[in-house]
Amino acid sequence: MGRTRTAIIAVSALAAAAAATVAGRLLLVRQAAIARRRIGKPLGEDALDADRVWRRRLPGEPVELLILGDSIAAGLGAQRRKDTLGARIAKGVARLAGRPVRLTTGAVPGAETSALASQIDALDPERRVDVAVIVVGGNDVTHRVPISVSVEHLTRAIQRLRGRGIAVVVGTCPDLGALRPVPQPLRHLGSRVSRALAHAQADAALAAGALPVSLRTAVGPVFISNPDEMFSLDRFHPSALGYRRTAEALIPAVLAQLGPAAR
Repeated sequence: MGRTRTAIIAVSALAAAAAATVAGRLLLVRQAAIARRRIGKPLGEDALDADRVWRRRLPGEPVELLILGDSIAAGLGAQRRKDTLGARIAKGVARLAGRPVRLTTGAVPGAETSALASQIDALDPERRVDVAVIVVGGNDVTHRVPISVSVEHLTRAIQRLRGRGIAVVVGTCPDLGALRPVPQPLRHLGSRVSRALAHAQADAALAAGALPVSLRTAVGPVFISNPDEMFSLDRFHPSALGYRRTAEALIPAVLAQLGPAAR
């Protein structure tokens, strides 16, 4: 009887845990739908085209800057092309290096890390690139891509770029806990997973020869404390100020990777 009672208790516990798991998943699915309705697509799906030579009047050959990744890398949410992430980085590097910077954007809104391969494929193999900045990962979290799979794609992308002699900077996954339109507990889960992905990205970047920058550490707190200023209309993508602060966190790493090439 003792064993039978123990077995019944164990089965009941498993059944309760399974029911709780199903209920939890249903709650997260419902909350994800709520978040999608709240955020919507007021900005559309296309970022402004900011590709050009920035600070053209400065002396010397332009530094060749490549931006890869998702909607943040593409600058979705900026109302002027000079406020996109790529333009902000280009202008900052040009000012500090004293040389013009030619910006090429391969980033695509909505891209997961797996899309880095096609973004690199689209590059002219004969085109010289001095430094590439990768910002990606948020869509991997929202689409529940396993961290190991996401990191494998990132590693391959870095290796391909390094194989072409291109220096690489990786802005690791932002803290999705800053997204106020996402209800709890989904926001907490997003924060936890995005933090884990960011740590894995940083380790992978270093191992592959890239320089990681923790966007969660560098700009996450200000996005959380000042959401009205840092986020754009959809409360999901950065505003002009948000992109400026993000670029300021990345520019020192870009200059470090360029080294003598920046002078």
